[in-house]
Amino acid sequence: MPGENLSRDEARERAALLSVDEYEVSLDVRSAVGDAQGEGPRTFRSVTTIRFRCNEPGASSFADLVAPSVTAVSLNGRDLDPSEVFDGSRIALEDLAADNELVVDAQCAYSRTGEGLHRFVDPEDGEVYLYTQYEPADSRRVFANFEQPDLKAPFRFEVRAPEEWTVWSNGAGERADGVWRFAETKPISTYITCVVAGPYHYVTDSYERVLEDGTRLEIPLGALCRKGLAPHFDADDVFLITKQGLDFFHDHFDYPYPFGKYDQAFVPEYNLGAMENPGMVTFREEYIFRGKVTRASYEGRANTILHEMAHMWFGDLVTMEWWDDLWLKESFADFMGAFANVGATRFKDAWITFANRRKAWAYRADQLPSTHPITADIRDLEDAKLNFDGITYAKGASALKQLVAYVGQDAFLEGARRYFKRHAYGNTRLGDLLSVLEETSGRDMAAWSRSWLQTAGVNSLTPQVLLSATGTVDELAVVQEAAESHPELRPHRVAVGLYRRTAEGALERYARAEVDVEGPRTVVAELAGAEAPELVLVNDDDLTYCKTRFDDTSLATLREHLGAVTDPLARALCWSALWNMTRDALLPARDFAALVLRFAGRESDIGVLQMLHAWTGSALVHYAAPEWRETGGRLLAEGALRELRDAAPGSEHQLAWARFFASVAAEEADLALLRGLLEGTEKIDGLDVDQELRWTFLAPLAAHGAADEGVLAAELARDDTASGKRHQVRCLASRPSEAVKAQAWAQVVESDALSNALVEATIAGFAQSSQRELLAPYTEKYFAAIERVWAERSIQIGMDVVRGLFPSLRDSRDTLDATDAWLSAHEGAAPALRRLVLEARDDLARALRAQACDGGA
Repeated sequence: MPGENLSRDEARERAALLSVDEYEVSLDVRSAVGDAQGEGPRTFRSVTTIRFRCNEPGASSFADLVAPSVTAVSLNGRDLDPSEVFDGSRIALEDLAADNELVVDAQCAYSRTGEGLHRFVDPEDGEVYLYTQYEPADSRRVFANFEQPDLKAPFRFEVRAPEEWTVWSNGAGERADGVWRFAETKPISTYITCVVAGPYHYVTDSYERVLEDGTRLEIPLGALCRKGLAPHFDADDVFLITKQGLDFFHDHFDYPYPFGKYDQAFVPEYNLGAMENPGMVTFREEYIFRGKVTRASYEGRANTILHEMAHMWFGDLVTMEWWDDLWLKESFADFMGAFANVGATRFKDAWITFANRRKAWAYRADQLPSTHPITADIRDLEDAKLNFDGITYAKGASALKQLVAYVGQDAFLEGARRYFKRHAYGNTRLGDLLSVLEETSGRDMAAWSRSWLQTAGVNSLTPQVLLSATGTVDELAVVQEAAESHPELRPHRVAVGLYRRTAEGALERYARAEVDVEGPRTVVAELAGAEAPELVLVNDDDLTYCKTRFDDTSLATLREHLGAVTDPLARALCWSALWNMTRDALLPARDFAALVLRFAGRESDIGVLQMLHAWTGSALVHYAAPEWRETGGRLLAEGALRELRDAAPGSEHQLAWARFFASVAAEEADLALLRGLLEGTEKIDGLDVDQELRWTFLAPLAAHGAADEGVLAAELARDDTASGKRHQVRCLASRPSEAVKAQAWAQVVESDALSNALVEATIAGFAQSSQRELLAPYTEKYFAAIERVWAERSIQIGMDVVRGLFPSLRDSRDTLDATDAWLSAHEGAAPALRRLVLEARDDLARALRAQACDGGA
């Protein structure tokens, strides 16, 4: 892995020296089918022609390629010896001319890790499927190139594939003489080129719009998935969201979609949620739902579709110069996903999901030792890979939401329109966007940027209420605090809401004021004289990015009346604040669990309910005092079963409670109920135990030793699909046996035979909270193995292993000391590896503090 790295300084030097005119890429993937090729990785032929200019003739540079072998290299008609110029990741280019032509003929390897050209064999029917995934720098695993975002160029692809296959790429394609040839792209970066090939199920539609100048825009639409998923593929809904999004972005961006067709491929074993390849967006196939799911799942898919569509402008049309400004695409796309969902689709509560789910990701990331400004310091590609995180996505989107409140929506969108027109097909830095926003808003964007984009950490906002002798508000202030490590106190535009109970018992807002919070204490003058509140909610309406705290009266009100908060966004913000207090060891985990048991059954928003289930599970596993875990688990299982039986038959709330019940089931009676639901001897009115729910119920049975290998094999025979195989692998690794754990460890750590999806499934099964003692021997093994794994495996697998196998369930001071000892002894380890270990250490230390709080220490 380290030999494949590229530093920012190297990229800048190369960009200053070279400019690229065009790529021609020819791939032959007929080797994807048939018997294996013998020793070594299965490979395909890749022939690349790059035409580029050098502004210093006679200078030297390099092209990027990660491949098992290179057959031939030609530079300006001169044949070069591959053994002399290719070192496994770079091709040395000496004595460049003003105008150059490089031709590279290589044998590249199919991937099983989701990086480069991934090859998947469907266990259901033996069909082979291919797709590419490159971000940030894996196109060099498929064709020779200059792998950095600011060396854009047009691309022409041609692909030879098996006769019965269809092939797609960024441009429109057609087959002639056994070769698929694709229209030349606009100038784009290497990491958003794409090839998808195989016997995919393909559905088509079209989008039409009359532009303001009277011309007609027609965009061919396509959606594809594996044949085995075709019966479950609701392409009509995918097309509906796609058309609504295209209308929305055309209305707001005033720049027609620039990349011709718009295909969307749902592909197997995908590492990401999706990828914004222009004209050929790729998604993880889990967005095709094999069983009943809640509205939250459909909302999440719509958000992802719109997120990737926003990238067609933010990221593809205008691209950051280097990964420091990754936020220029990801923060905007994350913001636009929710913005467009609310503005264009049936999911009008998407800002609630953003406040409750996306921001939770950001708050966690922003309190890790690896937190960084939204505009990050990205030294190299390993840094870039790790910065696809909650800061870049969700905090960046939160900052943009704050920015919209700060400059106004009209000024914000007009700035975007000018940005697209000024920098179309180019590359930008932070200052390029700020300059257009200053033009449209008249605001000092430099000061806003310094506070929000160029500093790290999250502020806490707490209300202070002083009452007069008559019981009205004498003074209400907002106190702002910051962590010692990141002391920046930012300007916040917030809404402060005052809530009281009505005669009917509803907890409703009766007063609201917007104020600019600056410095350590800000008085909200507009609320002086108001009736005394039972609840003060700072950051009402979720305008800013902060941790919300409560005064004593407000917290006491929530303990008794949280379920009475009638506004769903306000209620979600209260839940989020309480969860942050639990993580910060300010609220005992058992108190949070009690609030969930008391009030979650009244939660109307299904996405919030499912988030509460996830948080409560984490509270029990990581933040509850060890001596209370068994009691807590029993209380949660009893409460979940009660809510499951009380939920409306066939409702999505019933489904959510069924899944949560399975996640906390441990007592014999609970496991017996799950077994009975699987076998049909038990029934809960309205609960349809479909195939996905069957695997959900089997997971705790396997983890508690109540479903053996034979039971799991029988279930796989019932569901002999790629999804079924992943579920079975996870369940097999979760069984409570020393031999099982040893086998799972060997499969992931000592072997590279498993694909990325099966590595992920094995890791998920390996670490079970009910098996802490069984996992004890693996703390020492983990620290002995991770540096070797990082050096030998791809960065994606390295990340999965280092994160997924960290001994977080061995939550004791001894594990913390072992982590510190490794960090002290490996100061020279790869910075990205050290970052992952530091993050895991911080999570463990936080868990220990929360456990002390829960235990009354």
